[in-house]
Amino acid sequence: MSGHSKWHSIRHKKGAVDAKRGKIFSRLIKELMVAARMGGGDLSANPRLRQAVASAKAENMPKDNIERAIKRGTGELDGVNYEEFIYEGYAPGGVAVLVEIMTDNRNRAAADVRYIFSKQGGNLGEAGCVAWMFDKKGLIVFEQELVNEDEILEVALEAGAEDVVASEDQLEIHTDLATFESVKQAFDDQELRYAMAEITMLPKNTVEIDDESLAVQVLKLMEAIEDSDDVQKVYANFDIPDKILQRIS
Repeated sequence: MSGHSKWHSIRHKKGAVDAKRGKIFSRLIKELMVAARMGGGDLSANPRLRQAVASAKAENMPKDNIERAIKRGTGELDGVNYEEFIYEGYAPGGVAVLVEIMTDNRNRAAADVRYIFSKQGGNLGEAGCVAWMFDKKGLIVFEQELVNEDEILEVALEAGAEDVVASEDQLEIHTDLATFESVKQAFDDQELRYAMAEITMLPKNTVEIDDESLAVQVLKLMEAIEDSDDVQKVYANFDIPDKILQRIS
């Protein structure tokens, strides 16, 4: 069984706050542009772009915005040239952290991430220091109270999912990259509505944080990183018991 990170569910729940800050659309537009630049504007031949468009639609991004971002990526319209890179490091308590950057100013992004790690008690590491602790996988999340667990499990396994991980309030479906879209489509065909579907980095193992003050430190670092304008996604291998999360949230 692959690892489960509580940050997935925390990040999903704080999405409404991020939307008010205007960050979700900004990140989606960057991803649309880079996906189109790297793989072309044809959705049928570009899986990354298909996923980016699906994510944009899920956030109710207007069709015109999506099309403009794709055209900027393919060069049909003028646009900023974003580059991608990854930072690796550690949060307090030895939690492994991966930070995906997409920026038009590498020096600014690097300085921001270094400052955040330092200020929040983390440590930046060398390239490759924690990447081996994660696997790139498809992730589909259902809210437990809205679905029948047995039905989700049956559809997931028949469609070729690798694993189903149940927590107190969510069901996580893990897939390999090749079957992600077909598993997602199987749920769509059955009209089973998921809360989130994305390609992500899942931890192979997790660090359980059962100390309240340490949990606060880790979450402060994660939130500070994610609030940076040049950061697309943040991954970590921690798990915090729900009883502690409820006390500190």
